Amino acid sequence: MKLRKPDKNPITKRHAEVHSLKGAIELLLDAFKIKDKFNETNVLASWERIMGKTIANRTSKIYIHKKVLFITIDSAPLKNELIMSKSKILTLINNDIGENTIIDVAIR
Repeated sequence: MKLRKPDKNPITKRHAEVHSLKGAIELLLDAFKIKDKFNETNVLASWERIMGKTIANRTSKIYIHKKVLFITIDSAPLKNELIMSKSKILTLINNDIGENTIIDVAIR
């Protein structure tokens, strides 16, 4: 009789302990290595809630590339104000997500 070697793949490994739903989802995101992409999508979806309706209405384009948040603003005075407070925007976003998902903010 041949013995099977233990499976080292975290996706197929069964966990005997009980997890909360939040913990189970985090384990799933870690196993498939999609946690960063999930957090980035969460930032884009939460943009209006984080920054407010006024800023969200004047944002024409927002995307993330290589952990840099790119924002295109229609209003020149608002754009200058946001450029002056880039570090505050970065802090607000990372505190809302709970991780350092974004490392820089580029405002155009």
